[in-house]
Amino acid sequence: MSIQYWNPDFMDLSPMFASFQHFKQCFTHKHHWPEHNHLNCLQRLQRQPIVTRSGKMICFVPPIRGKQCFEQQYESQIFLTGQVPTRTQNWHDFFNALVWQIFPQAKSVLNQLHYRAQLIEPKNPINQRGALRDAATLFDESGVVVVSSEKRLIALLRDFEWKRLFWQERTAVLSSMRFFIFGHGLFEKALNPYTGMTGKGIIFNREQAFFEQTMLDQLQSIDQMLEPFLLQTLSSSSDLTPVPLLGYPGWTDENHHEAYYDNKQYFRNRPQSH
Repeated sequence: MSIQYWNPDFMDLSPMFASFQHFKQCFTHKHHWPEHNHLNCLQRLQRQPIVTRSGKMICFVPPIRGKQCFEQQYESQIFLTGQVPTRTQNWHDFFNALVWQIFPQAKSVLNQLHYRAQLIEPKNPINQRGALRDAATLFDESGVVVVSSEKRLIALLRDFEWKRLFWQERTAVLSSMRFFIFGHGLFEKALNPYTGMTGKGIIFNREQAFFEQTMLDQLQSIDQMLEPFLLQTLSSSSDLTPVPLLGYPGWTDENHHEAYYDNKQYFRNRPQSH
């Protein structure tokens, strides 16, 4: 595994880290990778305890080495004990720990979905996973939440009308549509953003008053919205909408130019149904 270097100013690298801004003071002057005890201390900043759907308090612990029994497997360990196996000096696991802080209900639901699926999935040589677990994993790694008060903007997004959405309706997007990164895999990619970054979106239509809330209140609202969606609506990856993240105004310097949206390799047309 290649060495991963700590950057205490990672939040300044991209607007995609906006959801973590209230943690900034916790890392700005920290010149070494956060250890488990530091990640666990972040929970003191939360409005309420972070617990699994089984009622266990979340805490971040070193991974178990070697072969694991069912109870020690990643999702099982979290559900049964509240212990989240977390590698240190690792951006992927670091961001996973931060997402637990800002979207605790949604993360606990995803964990429960995995745990329940593992209990009922057939034990076969190819370790076949169901469509729900695939969708849960995809959202956990690459999820983005889109909130808009304008149904016409949502329609443009669902119809893959990227240039109309991000360029012609740019002002409306900035005032009435927000992207919130959920997937910890996407946060890792945001350390070095590249044209091609695509999220798997869940879209919510809400009143304009949503955007008048503080960031913390917006995050809490999203967490509450995600819980019933994940429990009642998500069934397969087809329930997630592709979202070219760097199309959002200001998320890359390149998209200040109209020609940026002519890249059909990134801003693809909607697939033709057969």
